Amino acid sequence: MNGNGVHHVSVRTHMSMNPAKLKSQRQRWNVKPSEMSKKTLNPIRAIVDGMKLTPNPEKPMIALSIGDPTVFGNLPTDDTVLHAMKEAIDSHKYNGYAPSVGYQKSREAVANFYSCPEAPLEGKDVILTSGCSQAIELAISVLCNPGDNILVPRPGFSLYKTLAVSMGIQVKHYNLLPEKSWEIDLQHMESLIDDKTACMIVNNPSNPCGSVFSKEHQHKILSVASRNCIPILADEIYGDMVFPGCDFHPLAPLSIDVPILSCGGLAKRWLVPGWRMGWILIHDRNDIFGTGIREGLVKLSQRILGPCTVVQGALESILNETPPEFYQSTISFLKSNSEICYSELSTVPGLNPVMPSGAMYIMVGIEMEHFPDFQNDVEFTERLVTEQSVFCLPATAFEYPNFFRIVVTVPEEMMIEACIRIREFCARHYRPRSQDSHELDQ
Repeated sequence: MNGNGVHHVSVRTHMSMNPAKLKSQRQRWNVKPSEMSKKTLNPIRAIVDGMKLTPNPEKPMIALSIGDPTVFGNLPTDDTVLHAMKEAIDSHKYNGYAPSVGYQKSREAVANFYSCPEAPLEGKDVILTSGCSQAIELAISVLCNPGDNILVPRPGFSLYKTLAVSMGIQVKHYNLLPEKSWEIDLQHMESLIDDKTACMIVNNPSNPCGSVFSKEHQHKILSVASRNCIPILADEIYGDMVFPGCDFHPLAPLSIDVPILSCGGLAKRWLVPGWRMGWILIHDRNDIFGTGIREGLVKLSQRILGPCTVVQGALESILNETPPEFYQSTISFLKSNSEICYSELSTVPGLNPVMPSGAMYIMVGIEMEHFPDFQNDVEFTERLVTEQSVFCLPATAFEYPNFFRIVVTVPEEMMIEACIRIREFCARHYRPRSQDSHELDQ
C-alpha cells in the first residue's frame, strides 16, 4: 500500500492462478433456450402455421377462426365502458403500481358483482390478473407440481395444455359428448383420476363448443370431484353469454364441499379482450384451501406485479354501470348468427353442426368418409381456404379431429356468404358411399 492508500496488485498473481480454474471458464458462447420454453407449444399456432393457407384471389377472405369479437368492428363495447376508462385516465390516480393482486377497491367491486348467498365473496377472495389467461396460469401454478396431472376437456381450449406441459404437468383429456350437447362423459372423467391428479378444469360455457351445462349436470360434476377430493378450476370467461331460454349457473354456488378457483374477466362479455383484465374468485367455504393456496396466489401474482392499473381504476364503473341492453344486444346477435349458421349447414350433406347455447362458437362435424379428397379436418379446412377463401379452425387444434370450429361474431352478411361458400365446397367434394349409391339406385 502506498502513501495514498492505494493497493498495488502484482500481475504475477493472475499468472499464478490454478490452470484447472482457467480451464473451467467458458471458451466459447453457448446460449440455449430453456427447457420450459422448449416445452411451451400452442397447438393452434403449430397447426395453423403448418397449413398452406393461400386464399382464392377471386373471393375476399372470410376468417371464421379468430376468437376475438372486435376483429370486424361490428361488436363495439358500450359507451359507458369507454367513459369509465376515460375517467380513470383523466383522474391521474392510476399511473403507478398497484398491489400485485389488484387495488382493494377494484377487488371489492368484482366480489360484490359476483357474490351471492350460496357463494359469498369479499375483496380478499379476488385476485386480479392480466386477462383470464393469466388467471388460468396462476390457478394451475398454485394447485400443481411437476409430475402431477390435471383433467381437461376434449374438445377444449388449447391453453390449458400449453400451460401445463410447460410446467411439467401431465394433461389427461376427458371426453365431451356431442350427441348430448357436449356434456361431460363423467364415467370417463372419473376413470382418469389417480393419486397424482391435482385438479380438474371445467369450462362452462365452452370454447370451442358453445355448450352450456345444466344445473343437474354440474351437480354430477361436483359429485365426481367430491368423491375424489379434487379441487376444480372453473373457466367461466363466457359466463352469462348464453342465449335466451338457456340459463348459466356458475359452479361455485352449487358446491357444498368442493373448493373452486373460478376464472373470468372483461374480455368476452364486455368485448374488450385487449384490455387484459381477468380475475380469480376463490371459493373455499370449508377452508380446504386454507391460507396456503391464498398465500401462494399472492406470491405468484408478484411475478408480474398485477394487471393494468387504468383498467382497474375503471372496473367498478364498468361492472356497475354497463346497461343490461348492451349484454342483451350482444347475445341476441350471437344467437341469430348461430341459428343462421346451424340452419344453413345442417342441410349440407356430410356436415353435422351442433347447435350452441352460448359463447361465440359452433362446432361442425365432418363425415370424412364422404370426403375422400381429404385425409382429415386439417386438409379439409386448408382446401376450404384455397378454394373458397373461408378459414375455419380445424378441431384437431382442440384435440378433436374431424370437426371444425366457426366463430359467430362476424357480420351477418359475411356469415351468410361463408355458409354459401361452405355448401358449394362440400357439394364439390362430397361422395356418397357405395352402399348409399346402391340404395339410391333401388
